[in-house]
Amino acid sequence: MKLYKALTVVFLLIITASAPAQEGLPIYSDYLTDNYYLIHPSMAGVSNCAKIRLTGRKQWFDQDDAPSLNTLSIHSRIGESPSAVGGILFNDKNGYHSQLGGYLTYAHHLMFSRNEIDLNMLSFGLSAGFIQYRLDSSDFQIFDPIIPDGSDLSAINFNVDVGASYFFLDFYAHLTVKNLLNNDGINLNEQGFSFQNLRTFLASAGYVYHKLGSTWSFEPSIMIMHRDATAETLFDLNGKAYKDMEFGRLWGGLSYRRSLDGAQYLDGSGVSEQKLQYFTPFLGVDYKQFMFAYTYSYQANSVVFNNGGFHQLTIGYNFNCRKKHYDCECPAIN
Repeated sequence: MKLYKALTVVFLLIITASAPAQEGLPIYSDYLTDNYYLIHPSMAGVSNCAKIRLTGRKQWFDQDDAPSLNTLSIHSRIGESPSAVGGILFNDKNGYHSQLGGYLTYAHHLMFSRNEIDLNMLSFGLSAGFIQYRLDSSDFQIFDPIIPDGSDLSAINFNVDVGASYFFLDFYAHLTVKNLLNNDGINLNEQGFSFQNLRTFLASAGYVYHKLGSTWSFEPSIMIMHRDATAETLFDLNGKAYKDMEFGRLWGGLSYRRSLDGAQYLDGSGVSEQKLQYFTPFLGVDYKQFMFAYTYSYQANSVVFNNGGFHQLTIGYNFNCRKKHYDCECPAIN
């Protein structure tokens, strides 16, 4: 009986630790669809427009309880002041795991240039919010009958994200710490297991290249993410292109995500190792004050649960827009 209990606890621990739903707002490639505020609180109100963004993400349409994510964000400057506020709501589901969360953000933007034509700005942001984690273990009796029937474990935790951004002409860089505080986590079957350290470190940088008189712009960028508790590190290499049109702007690109940590598996002849890697093409259009984007993420590994990828739609609306002040190719600002 003790062995069964131990195996049950280990099973629950593994599937819970491996689920994206346990890290707060999951970090995918949706920030590339004019949505950097989702991962960097210092991006709240940085644009000359107030912005609303709604995203819907779904994986494996032919599978029940497949991973899905929905987010709603809004952020804006406070009048003509250097301060800004924002908010994020999200609902993340992954099989038996789910989480519902909300954040409120305050950001402040400091100008170092003598005028607003030459962009030289340092921004700070702080987000605070609550996340409800849930684990539905009602079906786990199939594996072990000692688990209470119909049990639904849940926990609500408070946490904060802090970050800073720097903009100089066509260059930008961001640094953020997500889930700064320790969480109480979810105790599994009163065994005392919990997930306290959800801290994630994010660093992003990019540059927008533009030839005078051309309607094209090109933006290479990189994002590095490190999870403190598991010592996992991955990076995104991104390429994005913009084309100015009479009605607005067309844009699209490709993102490549690669983990620096591998997972071992049996390949029939021995033990092999593979590292997580995603290819994510995306395409979007800015039409007047509206934005529409589609993103597809394909996992390019030898061993996968399903060949299907992530599909994501993003809809945005800009309002309370001010005059474009800065003489730069800086889409996130202008």
